[in-house]
Amino acid sequence: MPDALKIPPGELFALLTAIGFAAGLNLYATVAALGLLARFGHLPLPPGLHLLESWAVIAASTALFCIEFFADKVPAFDLIWNALHTFIRVPVAAILAYRATSQLSLEHQLLATLLGAAVALIAHGGKTAARVAVTPSPEPLSNFTLSVGEDVLAIGLTWLATRHPYLAGILAAGLILTVLFTIRLVISALRSLFVGARHELAAH
Repeated sequence: MPDALKIPPGELFALLTAIGFAAGLNLYATVAALGLLARFGHLPLPPGLHLLESWAVIAASTALFCIEFFADKVPAFDLIWNALHTFIRVPVAAILAYRATSQLSLEHQLLATLLGAAVALIAHGGKTAARVAVTPSPEPLSNFTLSVGEDVLAIGLTWLATRHPYLAGILAAGLILTVLFTIRLVISALRSLFVGARHELAAH
């Protein structure tokens, strides 16, 4: 994530969109990836995010990622885990966006903060909706595969955002549209299920 003053606003917001989406999928993997890339000189972080380069933050985020790697792959428990992380992924994504744009005007900084939070919320909502749909499956392979895919996507999108921000932003935008469409389908399916169950109970 280059210095916020040295890149065009469009590129910066494309980068933040990609990072926000990655954080919504797996916050700890995203933070660890950013910290490691910066630590080994592959990514100059803006002043507001220099804390991510510290070994303490890298170690903590890596340890939490390892915990989430296993917790997120246990059917049913992953729903509880993701529900609790609604109050972690979204606020921290907003803070990352706020700190990354600390050298911009207050208006742009607040806009970036809202963008980071909104994108992370959409990604997190899509992840949760997918788990609701997959968890009832009697075999654990689908849940495990979905979780691994999310981990890979979060890390890959973070890396891509630091190399090709516009491409990563476009990819994240496409994923956002896909998630919104998927969430709508899941909500419609659940509504139909509840309506059908209610009619069946009324008939009896």
